[in-house]
Amino acid sequence: MKSICCCSVVLLLVLFPTACRGGNILVLPIEGSHWINMDVLLQALHSRGHNITIVCSSKSWYIKDSPSYYHTYRFQSERSFDPEVITKMISSIIDSERGNLPFVNFLHMTIGLFSTFLDVHATIGEFATAMLDDEELMRTLKDGEFDMVLTDPCWGHGVILAKYLNLPLVFNVRWVIAGDGHFAVAPSPVSYIPVTGTGYTDKMTFFQRVTNTIFYIITQTQHHLVVKLTYQKICDKYLGPEYDYNQLVQNADIWLMRVDFVFEFPRPTMPNVVYIGGFQCRPALPLPDHLEEFMQSSGEHGVIVMSLGTFVNEIPAEITNEIAAAFAKLPQKVIWRHKGGRPATLGNNTLIVDWMPQNDLLGHPKMKLFVAHGGTNGVQEAIYHGVPVVGLPVFFDQYDNLLRLQEKGAAKLLTMKTVDKDDNFLKAVQEVLQEPSYRENMQRLSVLHRDRPMKPLDAALFWIEFVMRHKGAAHLRTEAYRMPWYSYHSVDVALFLAAAGLLVLLTVFLFIRCLSTAVCRYKVKRD
Repeated sequence: MKSICCCSVVLLLVLFPTACRGGNILVLPIEGSHWINMDVLLQALHSRGHNITIVCSSKSWYIKDSPSYYHTYRFQSERSFDPEVITKMISSIIDSERGNLPFVNFLHMTIGLFSTFLDVHATIGEFATAMLDDEELMRTLKDGEFDMVLTDPCWGHGVILAKYLNLPLVFNVRWVIAGDGHFAVAPSPVSYIPVTGTGYTDKMTFFQRVTNTIFYIITQTQHHLVVKLTYQKICDKYLGPEYDYNQLVQNADIWLMRVDFVFEFPRPTMPNVVYIGGFQCRPALPLPDHLEEFMQSSGEHGVIVMSLGTFVNEIPAEITNEIAAAFAKLPQKVIWRHKGGRPATLGNNTLIVDWMPQNDLLGHPKMKLFVAHGGTNGVQEAIYHGVPVVGLPVFFDQYDNLLRLQEKGAAKLLTMKTVDKDDNFLKAVQEVLQEPSYRENMQRLSVLHRDRPMKPLDAALFWIEFVMRHKGAAHLRTEAYRMPWYSYHSVDVALFLAAAGLLVLLTVFLFIRCLSTAVCRYKVKRD
């Protein structure tokens, strides 16, 4: 017995250092909802013994200095990424959608807002320059013996810093600068892969495919302009003109993609793309007493939760009044996250809050319906908990996210242009509440989402640690993007084969012509 105990102690002493050996991870996050899901990942990494260091601007408005699970290095920057910029842009989008024809709205979204979009990335470019010019910070980071860089490529500063420090690179990603991250890393035929912003599915008519191609050209042009005007200049200055920014992005070791194919339309992918959709979701925790009491007071009718996300502080009064009036006609209780003026038509069944524990509310047994703007985090939480959705998209990818749920029969989609007309909102809410197929379809998606060999958060942690153990994952990266475009699309091969074919045909033609001439001459001589 003693020998068994001794062996166990020795085994623990041998294995314990290996199990607890933590990595040294450098993180360059971005703001808003992207930080919320990055924070989930950082807490999980810290719980496994990894040391987390964040580099961010001194004017960051989400990232705090106090948490115990990461260290912070801040660099001084003259400009700040002001959340009011996003709020104003959202208001402009809402006004444009409600007041313009579809084509005018398309021009506003693709061209009119591009200067704002470019200005945001110019600010990020200034962040990157200030960071790389901070000699003390760069010296500290070079001496920090980091194992890898974790960043979100929706902003470009993390990509550049990873190459500057020559560290392996892992993305927590849904978007690159101007579009879906899949388009940057995997073959993406626009014949059946809808571009974000089109509002199309993977079943497109001919004219939809024409529009989809036009959207693809526009988004790629926007991406090219932002890279050329902002990030490539930084690469040229700090890395050298031989480094192409787009290639640095494509050379990332692992892409932790914040979707899965329960949600996304099927499409080609790559070995270094790991799907972690819903990794931030978890079982519901007990609610605060006042919220639990409100939930229980709903009786058999249950509760509706409504949230339009972090940036939507105020929408037109006619819309909020229509929504409030619709809620007042329902037997359900309503919890509404709303920061604007109090609607004049608000009913007694509706509780307005500045903040809510959204995941815990969605996982409550009394939950009947989620009225949402369609952000990726909220959509994934709705899928995880099996709660049907009435969608009210505001900007960017939200319409396309909700469209995917609607196509699977789990959501009803409205628009800002029609939500306050002809009782559309009330009708949509009543339809989803009263038609069982919406809840059944969402429950089916929830079962599919959960039925996997490894939880998405565990998959993310495994691949991050894989990169640290092996100093990268170069064997999973395709070499396709090192090829010139004409080689990638086999244009040179097609031209060669066409030339060879023409040469053969020309040879046969000349041979037949010479043979015919010889025969004719022979006949003439005989005659």
